[in-house]
Amino acid sequence: MPPIAPPPVKVPVVPQLPAGPPPNIIVVLVDDMGWTDLGCYGSKYYETPNIDKLAQEGMRFTQAYAACTVCSPTRAAMLTGKTPARLHITDWIAGHVPDNGRLLIPKWTMQLPLEEATIAERLKTRGYATASIGKWHLGEEDFYPTKQGFDVNIGGTHAGSPPNYFSPYKIATLPDGPKDEFLSDRLTDEAVKFIEKNKAKPFFVYLPHYGVHTPIMGKPEVVAKYQAKKGVGGHSNPVYAALVESIDDSVGKLRAKLDELKLTENTLFLFTSDNGGLSHLVRPQGWSRGPTDNSPARLGKGSAYEGGVHIPLIVAWPGVVKPGSTCGVPVITYDTVPTLLAATQTPLKKDQIVDGESMLPLLGGTDTLARDAIYWHYPHYHPGSAMPYSAIREGDWKLILFHEDNHVELYNLKLDAGEVDNRAPFDSVRAMQLHDKLMAWLKDSGAQIPERNPKYDPDKPLNEPKKPGEGKKKKAE
Repeated sequence: MPPIAPPPVKVPVVPQLPAGPPPNIIVVLVDDMGWTDLGCYGSKYYETPNIDKLAQEGMRFTQAYAACTVCSPTRAAMLTGKTPARLHITDWIAGHVPDNGRLLIPKWTMQLPLEEATIAERLKTRGYATASIGKWHLGEEDFYPTKQGFDVNIGGTHAGSPPNYFSPYKIATLPDGPKDEFLSDRLTDEAVKFIEKNKAKPFFVYLPHYGVHTPIMGKPEVVAKYQAKKGVGGHSNPVYAALVESIDDSVGKLRAKLDELKLTENTLFLFTSDNGGLSHLVRPQGWSRGPTDNSPARLGKGSAYEGGVHIPLIVAWPGVVKPGSTCGVPVITYDTVPTLLAATQTPLKKDQIVDGESMLPLLGGTDTLARDAIYWHYPHYHPGSAMPYSAIREGDWKLILFHEDNHVELYNLKLDAGEVDNRAPFDSVRAMQLHDKLMAWLKDSGAQIPERNPKYDPDKPLNEPKKPGEGKKKKAE
């Protein structure tokens, strides 16, 4: 078989930006929302009219990806524009360390270093007011948002999940509200206050919701509404549905405030998730089902497959983005920083490295980016089923390299969205070329490759079953 010809050189076309002041920016980052968890992405059970309206008035991406199958690396990529592999922030903080892995987990970085240039720091050079409101999960107090370019930090700590979605929240950076106030509502109210206070200048609101992460909780009256509904497909959990609806309420309230203040026309609104939906967990006792389902994508959060990284992404920006448009070009979390910098005409810091590519050409209605591929690197173990792996997607093809034994799997996502037909044995030339390209990227990005564990015992399980009550105090991811 002859070598596969390289794709032609592509030249993206950047749209004309609106005249006048730079746009306000709102980024809503949902925790653990799967790519089918919205009405506009196909759910017939969850009700998300406000997010569906956002899609009707903006662009819905059908091939959007998280930078990682878990949260902290994606958050770091969202703020810096760098791949987690380059940052060496490659697992949720503090991660899963198996008792008996074939491979040793590399010594990775467990905070967002202050030396990194964040999007908030760059936007500050353009006069933006900046706020981080919600989950942070990128290090202890010395690495909190106010040390990373944000004027305020409301609700962000080192923790990956809230102790409670109802007040009292027990979150150090968020004073408790009235009893039973709901966390998604409170964070939204704080964002609304920040917008009102800074309406006369450009603002950047980074709203990383704790929802829809565990503990799965919802307002009783909303839960009751979904209990009266029949589940559809893998979507049938009424409490999770109520939590999803709280995020939809948030989007509706934010956009209503923009309309009220006549700021909608000059606001870029981006809505996305940090990884795939929580569909399955692998325990020593076997599989357990999560609160949602990502079908037809395979598995979910913490997996090497599409369910772990395929996410929703919606961008609305009047005057640039055509209402009701869709885009099928693969994009990834670390494209956010170059997109926002280009949208605000903000230069990179001197010597700043950005791995992403601006999505402005796509937002303007073309279907072209300069790059040929996107990449992942996860040198860790996860109870969502992931073993240490790296992956590349080029066109419709995705190759996954599993580091334990260096075997590869190759899937055509256009023909096989569920990744059940491994083509590597039948298309060895393509597999070899993608493997070589992936290895070159791993080297270029300085990715940490896990090493063999000399103490590995093949007669023991990956993780020993825990005794009753053991591990309850550990912070959830």
